[in-house]
Amino acid sequence: MTAIDFEITKKREKYMNTIRELRLKNFSNNLPFLILSDKLPEGQAYREFPDGRMELQEVFSIGPEYKTTVLKILSSSEANRIRKENGLF
Repeated sequence: MTAIDFEITKKREKYMNTIRELRLKNFSNNLPFLILSDKLPEGQAYREFPDGRMELQEVFSIGPEYKTTVLKILSSSEANRIRKENGLF
């Protein structure tokens, strides 16, 4: 591993730790956590709730306000797969 690879790995780990901490902070305040994925069409995201539930939502704006529509409530295995893909375990 080169010095540059080492630094990139180190920064990625720091970034992922920050994301995990933010997620836990949201949950401790009974707030959901938004998971963006480049695998989803534009305007869609996953929203994870403190109770473990995860939804696929479409986010859109109406004037200055943002609205969401639930497209699907994920099963536990689907939610776990999304968490694993995004390094949230």
